[in-house]
Amino acid sequence: MHSNGYIFRYASIIVILAAAFLSLASVLLKPFQERNVEIDKMQGILSAVHIQGVTAQNAIPYFNKYIVEEQVINPKTGEILNDYTKSPKQNAPAFKIDLKTQLYNKKHNKPYKLPIYIAEKNDQKIYIIPMYGQGLWGPIWGNVALTSDFKKIIGVYFGDQEETPGLGGEIKSAHFKNQFVGKTIFDKHGNFTSIKVVKGGIGKLPANERIHGVDALSGATLTSNGVNDMFKNVLSSYLIYIKKHS
Repeated sequence: MHSNGYIFRYASIIVILAAAFLSLASVLLKPFQERNVEIDKMQGILSAVHIQGVTAQNAIPYFNKYIVEEQVINPKTGEILNDYTKSPKQNAPAFKIDLKTQLYNKKHNKPYKLPIYIAEKNDQKIYIIPMYGQGLWGPIWGNVALTSDFKKIIGVYFGDQEETPGLGGEIKSAHFKNQFVGKTIFDKHGNFTSIKVVKGGIGKLPANERIHGVDALSGATLTSNGVNDMFKNVLSSYLIYIKKHS
């Protein structure tokens, strides 16, 4: 029978070796995890522009092909702080911006900056604005692609962390996303309207306002409200930039 001291030493060695192995594994896997996050981000941006055939294997070349410019902007002045047009675009300052952190700074009246992506598809320039907000159980995020004059939505992409499958998780579904195509975020006088996610359907809106609205998700009021708030909060931050470039 082994002494208590022997058992203690043996257990300590096993714990130390296990900790060292886990630490090493974390270090070795980190670049792959970061690359997966980057690829997922690229796929979300390209999805908003309806680029077909994008996979984890080809996301980087597709991103470099269709995204022709990335800009970092000062939302309070509309000034372009940094633009980047050379490959590889996943190393651009705009792509590296943590939108969650920047929106947190905005909320707390701290200086912040925002990214915007410019794509070209079928000789058409498309502006892609990334979004971040709060759903029922956790964060939601997405991208909205706008025409070169910022008047119409070309497409959207949504993601979520913990929304309920079949309810709030339906923000990722085609039938919800397709509603946004062709909608506008400004009225005929150029006033910002954002997008209204309407509980009970856009039939509740006056006829002239339905071009700014989509039907909320059935049984997912708080997630729908989160999408509504996300659009309003993020897009309003780009208004000065949009006015300067439309």
